[in-house]
Amino acid sequence: VQLQASGGGLVQAGGSLRLSCVVSGGSFSSYNMGWFRAGEGREREFVAATTWSGQPTTYADFVKGRFIISKDNAKNSLYLQMDGLKPEDTAVYYCAAVYGTSRMPSIQEREYDYWGQGTLVTVSS
Repeated sequence: VQLQASGGGLVQAGGSLRLSCVVSGGSFSSYNMGWFRAGEGREREFVAATTWSGQPTTYADFVKGRFIISKDNAKNSLYLQMDGLKPEDTAVYYCAAVYGTSRMPSIQEREYDYWGQGTLVTVSS
């Protein structure tokens, strides 16, 4: 199973970006998936997650109301729409997948079996 994240870049504060994660191999429609991020000098932290069906979703408090996670099983793709970006959102963003045995989104790193390489998001002030 391979995950390829893309869509990062440089954006001004208040702007938007849409991250994508394409999964090859395995059964995408069976995976619970999530987004994590790691800022410079900081440990990787949970951002958002969803189940194999795309519902329900869950978010870290610091992105609620600004980010939306979605899953398109027909395109083997996971997305993260990021609006209202802040300089503190600057980080490498990683997508992750795990076979969906749970009906609830997985928010712990240790729950995930597969990881993408990350895509850098830089938000300027």
